[in-house]
Amino acid sequence: MLRALDIRDILLIDHLELSFEAGLNVLTGETGAGKSILLDSLGFVLGWRGRAELVRAGAQQGEVSAVFELPEGHAALTVLEQAGIPQSRELILRRINTVDGRKSAWVNDRRCSGEVLRALSEHLVELHGQNDDRGLLNPRGHRSLLDEFAGLAPKLAELRGLWRAKAEAARALSTAQAAVMALRAEEEYLRYAVAELDALAPQAGEDAELDARRRQMQSADKLRGDLDRALSGLRDEKGAEDSAAKALRWLESAGGEVGEMLTEAVDALERGLNELALAADGVEQTLRAMEFSPADLEACEERLFAIRGLARKYEVLPDALATHADALRQKLEAVDASDAQLGALEAQSAAAEAAYQAAAEALTQARHVAAAKLDTAVMAELAPLKMERAVFTTEVSAGEAGPEGQDAVSFVVATNPGAPAGPLAKIASGGELSRFLLALKVCLTGGNSDVTLIFDEIDRGVGGATADAVGRRLRALGEGGQVLVVTHSPQVAALGEHHWRVEKTVKAGQTLSTVKPLDRHARVDEVARMISGDSITEEARAAARALL
Repeated sequence: MLRALDIRDILLIDHLELSFEAGLNVLTGETGAGKSILLDSLGFVLGWRGRAELVRAGAQQGEVSAVFELPEGHAALTVLEQAGIPQSRELILRRINTVDGRKSAWVNDRRCSGEVLRALSEHLVELHGQNDDRGLLNPRGHRSLLDEFAGLAPKLAELRGLWRAKAEAARALSTAQAAVMALRAEEEYLRYAVAELDALAPQAGEDAELDARRRQMQSADKLRGDLDRALSGLRDEKGAEDSAAKALRWLESAGGEVGEMLTEAVDALERGLNELALAADGVEQTLRAMEFSPADLEACEERLFAIRGLARKYEVLPDALATHADALRQKLEAVDASDAQLGALEAQSAAAEAAYQAAAEALTQARHVAAAKLDTAVMAELAPLKMERAVFTTEVSAGEAGPEGQDAVSFVVATNPGAPAGPLAKIASGGELSRFLLALKVCLTGGNSDVTLIFDEIDRGVGGATADAVGRRLRALGEGGQVLVVTHSPQVAALGEHHWRVEKTVKAGQTLSTVKPLDRHARVDEVARMISGDSITEEARAAARALL
């Protein structure tokens, strides 16, 4: 609920403070007095796009502040939470426009963007008029209005979840199909490559091992000659081992005092003979290990070259061939298992589609039922507004499937029996359109609204009993919340619970707009002025008292 509006240096207003109440609030005044400036100012602080030049002539900046009272659980509190702005039952909006066009905004003393203001305004204020393109006349919003009237929020929440599940299942299937298609395109290559790699079965580290073995065999002839000569030097008749043995026998034959002196030499020769024997054994073992045939070298080279050839072919290191083969084998296994995988994903996608379709059809049926109820309710409201011959129809037709169903909803009217029906904004004249909008809003609001409803001259083009009926509908709307009406109709003004008059004055050669709250006596004169014009007669005052 809008509680206060403070305007400083905006257009024709130097400083204006207004306090609003619940119920029906009416603003009246001569044409051009500045009533539209109040709406422009409120729209400015709510972030709406409006006039480019708002700052009063001679001022450096214009400023508008608005105070709203929020009931517990109000949707605007969620917007505040998402924007990181402190939440409070009192919401204070402030916006400044400098003379050079720069705009700054605050919400509860926190700097914010115009986007945040507009998000809040969606839950704070609804503006309706004969050129209403933000609300009831916008066909894009008719479906949500019908859903709200029917209380379909739970069904919509369920359907949005099914739509997401359907989209995710379709995306998973599409991704899998693309992957399988890519794999099947290289299936022949995969089978050939896996067979080729499996036939060779290379192992990690085998390349280095084969290379070392090949080098060993290539240098074996020279090495064997050297080893044979070394072994001969150790074990032949004139070799080291034989010579050392003979020397040992000679030394051991020495006796007496000389023999004792040779004890250490004898021990050393015995140790030397043991070491020579070990050395000879090692050389013999090495010679046996180096025994190979030319076929062994050929086989070693053939496998080494085959491994290196495959490494070049598949552009990997020789030691990575086994890992590469495993990766290709996994791709091939995926191809072989793709039919079962795709079958499962297709079944999931079909189930998700069926669940969405069933819920969407149930929602369509609920909308048809709600449309009939809304048509009946609007027609009942049109009769007191002197439009009993008009026909209002909520059309529910097939639309593009989406998270909120597969229906298109539009409000169409026919102003007279037999006349062609068409969109609300195109068929009805100014006065008829006002009454259609009012009747529709009465039905959609249901006597309770968390937003402030503003009607800008919605009673234009009607008078007498019809204007009275319009006023009574507006007052009924105000009983469940707050309604602000800019009106030129005395019948509507008389039904207001709170009344302000907008006036234009000239001070020191400067034109200014002011707004004055009216007590009962002042209301009589204002309603009388609306009845008779500038010259207020006693007869007009009497008529005004009767209306009041």
